[in-house]
Amino acid sequence: MKISILYHTRTGKTADMANEIKRGIEEVSDIEVRLFPLDQADPAFIQESKAVIVGSPTYAVNACWQVKQWFDEGCRQIHLGGKLGAAFATADFPQGGADITILNILTHMIVHGMLVYSGGGACQGPIIHLGPVCIKPLYEESRKQFQIFGKRIAEKTLELFSE
Repeated sequence: MKISILYHTRTGKTADMANEIKRGIEEVSDIEVRLFPLDQADPAFIQESKAVIVGSPTYAVNACWQVKQWFDEGCRQIHLGGKLGAAFATADFPQGGADITILNILTHMIVHGMLVYSGGGACQGPIIHLGPVCIKPLYEESRKQFQIFGKRIAEKTLELFSE
């Protein structure tokens, strides 16, 4: 079963957290996961993926324009409907709006007919309500949360799509 992780990064922090999610996914058997900067996305792999995770740095309390452009134009040849969707964000400050960035991404996913999941409060700690957030002052401490998030997404993907 395939999972795609798509992201945009300018400083490397969002890419780094995407790698942490990948590490968590790799703890689960029977999953093939690949990372894609948005401008290098592989439409064929994404089309075959049962889950798509999208990450963005937070700019002005929003997802970066590259993520919005991908949802508006870049994924036209990919049918996202029915896939599991999840989101994550990075930000420089706790009040930077990363939660709103994640909500924006999840809204795009819902519009495309995706099912969205984060692990939320239903799983034992850490609680990841919308998706994991990495803020600059807690960069190193965030790694484990992103790995747990990846593992939860992989487990839910198998639960939903295994025959």
